[in-house]
Amino acid sequence: MDYEAVIGLEVHAQLLTKSKMFCSCSADYVNAPPNSHVCPICLGMPGVLPVINKKAVEYTVMTALALNCTIPDYTKFDRKNYCYPDLMKGYQISQYDAPMARRGWLVIDSNGTKKRINITRVHLEEDVAKLWHRGEYSLIDVNRSGVPLMEIVSEPEISSPEEARDYLVKLRAILCYLGVSTGNMEEGSFRCAANISVRPRGSEELLAKIEVKNMNSFKAVYQAMEYEAKRQREVLREGGGLVQETRGWVDERGNGKSKE
Repeated sequence: MDYEAVIGLEVHAQLLTKSKMFCSCSADYVNAPPNSHVCPICLGMPGVLPVINKKAVEYTVMTALALNCTIPDYTKFDRKNYCYPDLMKGYQISQYDAPMARRGWLVIDSNGTKKRINITRVHLEEDVAKLWHRGEYSLIDVNRSGVPLMEIVSEPEISSPEEARDYLVKLRAILCYLGVSTGNMEEGSFRCAANISVRPRGSEELLAKIEVKNMNSFKAVYQAMEYEAKRQREVLREGGGLVQETRGWVDERGNGKSKE
């Protein structure tokens, strides 16, 4: 049986603001000594009061308009609870049911064919701290915690690794042209997670969705999507079953690894 891939992308872009999302600490964490741009707010201390970064909101709306999105009259922030060591508060201030923008689209040119990829939402949140792994222990740098982070979520309408790469290249070019993000994938200011599944060609029913993370270049995104689509097809052709899971891309090995 011939299987086709169905891909949706979640892109996180750090915004080029001078200060963090909810406090006045400098957002320039790359050139700073560890844990030097911190305060009670981004450290997650009890009783602190976050204040929204106006410029981050403006940059998110600018991006949403460039992506043909609808800007609602009302938006709000929510608490998203995680038990991760790099999440200083124990929760992330993000957006859920009332994002900054909805229902946009982006046209890509892939192999000489134009295709419209619809965008589900654009929302605003805060980044987490950074972990430095040292064998049996890890160190934490809080400088990145609280940096404004914009998330752009596409519909699952991307059909190949080539289209995924072309979508990301076009999106990054828009963000850099607007001046809202550096788009530097190596430094983590432009990051991508992909949801990929396969289905019998022509069918509307999606099989188990696999999320792939840890891709830090356009080449890695292409290779990860190619590898994962091939892996899923082989599992199905051998009579096996797919389960929904999160897998991490290991660039040095050129393959994916389950994170469950």
